[in-house]
Amino acid sequence: MLYRKKNGLRIAYDIVGREDAPVVFFGHALASDMGMWAEQVPAFTAAGFRVLRADLRGHGGSDPAPGLYAMDDLVGDAVEVMDQLGIDKAIYWGLSIGGMIGQGLGINHASRLRSLILCDTQSQSPADAQERWGARIVQIRRDNSLEPIADTTLGRWLSPEFKARNPGRWKQIRETVAACTPTGYIGCAAAIQNFKWTDQLSKIAAPTYVLCGEDDPGANPEENAMIARTVQRGEFLMIPKARHLPNIEDPEQFNRIVIDWCRKHG
Repeated sequence: MLYRKKNGLRIAYDIVGREDAPVVFFGHALASDMGMWAEQVPAFTAAGFRVLRADLRGHGGSDPAPGLYAMDDLVGDAVEVMDQLGIDKAIYWGLSIGGMIGQGLGINHASRLRSLILCDTQSQSPADAQERWGARIVQIRRDNSLEPIADTTLGRWLSPEFKARNPGRWKQIRETVAACTPTGYIGCAAAIQNFKWTDQLSKIAAPTYVLCGEDDPGANPEENAMIARTVQRGEFLMIPKARHLPNIEDPEQFNRIVIDWCRKHG
């Protein structure tokens, strides 16, 4: 389904589950799309939740807005999708840039949250942000494609053991990365390179569960644990042997843990 914003930008979303069930709103990682949550959708609907997923600008089925984006733009997109669907409150679960958006919701749109789940994320632009994304963006602009960075991205996201066990799913995720629009990737990367929620984390009053893969090379467990300590009602869990996408690396364990938490706080 597509939602057309007032500026004409179309945001793709999907919502499934009983209309009277509590909503879990999933926010995906940079260069991914709503398909990143395929392992979660059936488990959460079976557990009695309504699942909402939306694609970031220029990702999946959403239009790429021209120019560079700010984190507030992406937070605003999430709020508008909820408004469009008449959803007053949701459990928001965001991973990576999705988790950055979730922090913005907790700080500036607290009334829209039942609770908050942040996964493998950061509370401000990394110190090496320019170095980290600069070379990738040069490659993307040169080839007008994310194909040059697809393999290295998957290497950060998932372990070689996962690739060996699940070659079909690994290939599917790689194809999603390669298909992301350069405009959407570069625009969202600009938002990551220019934000800071750290000083405002203590404003987040919603119950907040922060999870991080033990072997995530980008969003490390120490920083995620700091987020959990700083918000008003935070809990932290490190996922052993997982990289950037622990929800895909070991979905059965991950779903069980998070569904139990959502039942308590949703």
